[in-house]
Amino acid sequence: MKAHIRIPPLAALLAVLLLSSSSLATQPREQINVASLGPQVGERVPDFSLPDQFGQLQSLDSIRGPNGTMLLFHRSADW
Repeated sequence: MKAHIRIPPLAALLAVLLLSSSSLATQPREQINVASLGPQVGERVPDFSLPDQFGQLQSLDSIRGPNGTMLLFHRSADW
């Protein structure tokens, strides 16, 4: 007499998801054209006016120091 094994629906779903995710990982990724994302390192950025953390309007000229300016853009987790 053979024993019948019953697989719960959740376990079956997890097995399908695991098998399908491994096949997705083998698909090639689309190449990103970094130059199309904006100014690159060392390039001059266009002038801008943006509010700072205190609501004061700042421009490229207003933040420029005696040795130049370094801009750092940080993408937060809230975007």
